Amino acid sequence: MARTPVISMQDPIRTAEVVELYRANGWSSADKPGELMAALRGSHSLVTARIGQRLIGIGNAISDGHLVVYYPHLLVHPDYQRAGVGRLMMQALSENYAGLHQQMLTADEAAVRFYESLGFERAGSTVPMWIYAGNEH
Repeated sequence: MARTPVISMQDPIRTAEVVELYRANGWSSADKPGELMAALRGSHSLVTARIGQRLIGIGNAISDGHLVVYYPHLLVHPDYQRAGVGRLMMQALSENYAGLHQQMLTADEAAVRFYESLGFERAGSTVPMWIYAGNEH
């Protein structure tokens, strides 16, 4: 029986549960747990989704708090994907930044339709660029 996840913007996170979630999604940042936890805890905002005590989703925002917010991570455990969990977490995050001039993210091609359904669109003729030390892309 599926239960409704609890979405929180103040939920304390533990290394083991975060690493398990990142590993379940194949994200290379799971290989750097110290840096990952510091990054998440140092975010401007952090959102979690839990069913009972189980962490099933996490997302974060980096922002100047006035003009721009960037959403670098949004993960939902594969067992709970396509059940509205990501949508609930993004809605909680975006409520904090509704009046900002620019909300941005980088999406894998498989996630583009999801983000478009939330109002995001491709950024005109801009080209995403990065220096990246990961291995999942």
